[in-house]
Amino acid sequence: MRKAVVPAAGLGTRFLPATKATPKEMLPVVDKPAIQYVVEEAADAGLDDVLMITGRNKRAVEDHFDRAHELEEVLAAKGDADRLETVRGLARLARMHHVRQGAPLGLGHAVRCARDHVGDEPFAVLLGDDLIDPRDTLLTEMLKVHARTGGSVVALTEVDPSETHLYGCAAVEPAEDGVLRVTGLVEKPAPGEAPSNYAVIGRYVLDPAVFDVLERTAPGRGGEIQLTDAIQELAGRDGRQGGPVHAVLFRGRRYDTGDRASYLRTVVQLACARPDLGPGFRTWLRGFVDTLPGAELPAARAGAPVEAAATH
Repeated sequence: MRKAVVPAAGLGTRFLPATKATPKEMLPVVDKPAIQYVVEEAADAGLDDVLMITGRNKRAVEDHFDRAHELEEVLAAKGDADRLETVRGLARLARMHHVRQGAPLGLGHAVRCARDHVGDEPFAVLLGDDLIDPRDTLLTEMLKVHARTGGSVVALTEVDPSETHLYGCAAVEPAEDGVLRVTGLVEKPAPGEAPSNYAVIGRYVLDPAVFDVLERTAPGRGGEIQLTDAIQELAGRDGRQGGPVHAVLFRGRRYDTGDRASYLRTVVQLACARPDLGPGFRTWLRGFVDTLPGAELPAARAGAPVEAAATH
């Protein structure tokens, strides 16, 4: 498996006015745009062919992973070897391809737009709102499961039962080697109606049979074509036509950039985890928190380091 699909056609309305002219995917998370973390994750897992599903006003995403000869010449003339290598390295991460979604018809429709590029190969889908800490090799583990089981593989995480209405939730049963078998999926179930508190997060390894299912999947919740509905159909297929569907339960570090508050937490968490920035930033952060009204750290935590942690 060499191909990854990264849907990046959203309008980013939650971040207006910052996203009026700048794609949400290009908002910086410390010193890299969010989308770069996703492409690096795919490349680290051995997926060196990346298709971006884009829309209008996403040219900056395409440019970011292309060569920038004028910038490279300026950096070379200054003798700035480190930054020059950083810039050149972006174009070497993966073979980048781009296709426009055309209309905002949902995640399932975005994935369907990848059909001509993917063909009859299994492929991965990585959503840009979910950043997985590079120290946690979730995608690599999912690819290993797919190699053993075939079919499709989704990533799940446990959430508080009060939050299940925010996610697609899975009904599961134990399978071999600690892997779960998905028996059903419900997209954003009503409170109290979730099959479990196992929520689907933004990493998928899909059999190409999903494309035929998506072609006939009617718009679901929100009037959009839901990828969850297509995977639900694959889950009912036992070793044939793209099934079954297995799941990896992820308990590692995950960062959410889907809204302003979680985006800010992500920036702070990743900055604290950086060996070059973390020590000084954590020292400043502790002092800053101490100046906030009513925000004194509990005595037991006063000397504890501020560390990166998962948001869910």
